[in-house]
Amino acid sequence: MGWTLLGLILLAAILVVVIYNRLVAGRNRYKNAFAQIDVQLTRRYDLIPNLVKVAERYMTHERETLEAVIQARNQAVGSLKQVAADPSDGAAVAMLAQAEMGVAGALGKLFALSEAYPDLKANQNMMQLSEELVSTENRVAFARQAFNDAVMGYNTLREVFPNNLIAQRFGFTAAQLLEIEAPEKREAVTVAF
Repeated sequence: MGWTLLGLILLAAILVVVIYNRLVAGRNRYKNAFAQIDVQLTRRYDLIPNLVKVAERYMTHERETLEAVIQARNQAVGSLKQVAADPSDGAAVAMLAQAEMGVAGALGKLFALSEAYPDLKANQNMMQLSEELVSTENRVAFARQAFNDAVMGYNTLREVFPNNLIAQRFGFTAAQLLEIEAPEKREAVTVAF
């Protein structure tokens, strides 16, 4: 009887260790997936000031739009830093999603206005920056999908029985998906020059 009890306790301890390690691995996967989003969004945010600088030369009467793009970019950079510090902070992830919608909207207005400036549309730097931005948007979309897949896997892992008992006991909290609310905002910014 004593050996049986000891065996059951040992089996339970091994089960707890295995579940705990799987939860840690899941959490690390979604944090790593966010690091890929961080890389791509940083690249995108670094392109925006160059794009605005080129547009400023041609769009002298559109100062408000150019400033809105920079303001949206700066807000998104701040949100990105908060999430990069702790990808498990659901409120910060939601703020980043909101900031991303602001950047997409401001860039959309910039590109719509640029249609009225033929010299700007023909500018080689503007065309190259626009192409890089579209390419980066695609990379961000893939990175966001990988992040959301990792979050979904982690959340599922922490919610199934008996993992939920271990997750609750050791403070494994739910991770937040990075979602863009409006369906039209889910698509990459397309630029036609």
